Amino acid sequence: MKLSAVTLLAVVGSAAANKPSLTINVQDGNFADLGGLDPSLSWSASTTSGDLDIEYGIEASARPTTDIASLPKNIWGKASTSLGDWGVSAKATFTGTDFTAADVDIDASNEGADLDIHLEANAGDGFAVRRVSAVKGIDSDGARITVNPRYNVETEEADVVVNYSKDGTDVELTASQDAQSVTISRQLDDENRVAPTIGSNGDVSVAWERSLGDDNSITTTLTPDDSVDIEWKDSAWTASINLPLDGTEVTGTNVSIKREVSF
Repeated sequence: MKLSAVTLLAVVGSAAANKPSLTINVQDGNFADLGGLDPSLSWSASTTSGDLDIEYGIEASARPTTDIASLPKNIWGKASTSLGDWGVSAKATFTGTDFTAADVDIDASNEGADLDIHLEANAGDGFAVRRVSAVKGIDSDGARITVNPRYNVETEEADVVVNYSKDGTDVELTASQDAQSVTISRQLDDENRVAPTIGSNGDVSVAWERSLGDDNSITTTLTPDDSVDIEWKDSAWTASINLPLDGTEVTGTNVSIKREVSF
């Protein structure tokens, strides 16, 4: 099944374009020169065609180059509609300017049944399903429970994620045939949340999120004998710091800084 960008993005109707968004990312802690910057420009628009709601867009590198064809990172299109009680959408994403194959995401949601189904596939000369998952929600006695079975068709691996949430406490259990883990997240007050995670292999990590107000927060995750990860969100800015550990000794520093700019 050959796919083309023209078929995906050509629609009939009145289109509404969004303003482009620029993201600048400092990769791998490289501040020596502009080679450490990874600026990306995103643009999207939407339209309607009959009962279909259609969205499409592009993410491209914003670096100086004479090779224009090398700039697009991905081009995507999405169609959504309603079928009875179900809301259904299909999204195709092309990598770069290669329109012979696409990553496909299909979603179906039934609000009345509190059920969501998600499918990931590859489309090109054929159609191959990669992953399938579902989320079933249950409200009981003031608590919110979700059950999320997942299956990887490529590796034939399956697991399930069960989440229980009530009164500021979330308990998440992830279980497969080979490994299990549990995360208990507790909102201590309006500003602080802690979330320890324990794995069946003995791995332990603790995350602490501190809200600074005005869409600002700092999340610190400690994984003993592995790393300390710090994420600082300040409105449109996101800074991520990774500190690898050898015992109690910090063995390096990896920094990534991202800034989103809307025009």
